[in-house]
Amino acid sequence: MINRPARQTSLRPARRSATLPGSEHAALAMRLTRRDRWILRMLHEHRVLTTPQLAVLAFPTLKIARRRLLLLHRAAVIDRFRPFRAAGSAPAHWVLAPAGAAVLAAEIGVDVRDLAYRSERAVAIAHSLSLAHTVGVNDWFTRLANRHHQDSGLTAWWSETRCQRLWGDLTRPDGYGRYTHRGHTLDFFLEYDLGSENTGQVTRKLHGYAELARTTGITTPLLIWTPSADRETHLRHALTISHRNLPEPGAVPVATAAADLLHHVSPSASPADRVWLPLESAATGRLRLHQLAAAWPHLTVAPQQNTATTTDSLDPGPHQLLPAPPPLPPRDEPL
Repeated sequence: MINRPARQTSLRPARRSATLPGSEHAALAMRLTRRDRWILRMLHEHRVLTTPQLAVLAFPTLKIARRRLLLLHRAAVIDRFRPFRAAGSAPAHWVLAPAGAAVLAAEIGVDVRDLAYRSERAVAIAHSLSLAHTVGVNDWFTRLANRHHQDSGLTAWWSETRCQRLWGDLTRPDGYGRYTHRGHTLDFFLEYDLGSENTGQVTRKLHGYAELARTTGITTPLLIWTPSADRETHLRHALTISHRNLPEPGAVPVATAAADLLHHVSPSASPADRVWLPLESAATGRLRLHQLAAAWPHLTVAPQQNTATTTDSLDPGPHQLLPAPPPLPPRDEPL
């Protein structure tokens, strides 16, 4: 992960028009697979994904991922850049290109501008100081989605942008997810902490989540992911005080975890592992992600259709809000 992002090297792609002739649309329609279209939707939803992240989510090997992504780049539906690193080289970072946005718009019969897509904004993240945070959040969800088994897995993953458009007047989580395990469901908000905010900035966010719970009548846990155990310990002390002062503390269940705890689990560890510590019941010890649901028996799960079909009706903005793509792509096609 890039801990202290500097200004990125200028590798902006040449500008391409988002308006494609009918013949080019027809050609792309024949060349793009269902998985390709899923990649376009994921880049539209999450802004930027790296080659290793897409390889984990959608391909059997990194080599196959690189080969397919290069073909999509040559088809002009995705663009790429490489962040500057003082030592070594960063993986390719992929963003949605204008032609890719045109494909998504054509699928639902709207203009590209109705998707709130702007090519300048898409590539601007290459120079943004929030790049490390965005890539970190996406890596967190990627690792969780990779822990997908027959009886458990990540079934919903909403971006910071989607969360902001839906609830931004109350709170702005870094992501929303739904994790299932053997028939049990845990909805959650994620706050991905890089240690750059002071404790006061973090604890003040609890009031926004409390107001959201009061407004919606839905109790959704808040998961706070910290970079180190020391940061977690320091933050938990401040969070405990602020949490107890909420009007209804039970409406905002909170659990924390530290990234360096994963080093002691296994090389393939993920946020689903035994790293979570509930704020008000620390005596239980670290829990796995799915065990948090049992730690908070009063949780209310939002209706399943809210993760896909009703987001347009909730959207207060003027632009079309595409249904969130599933965390994993369709698998029923040749590689």
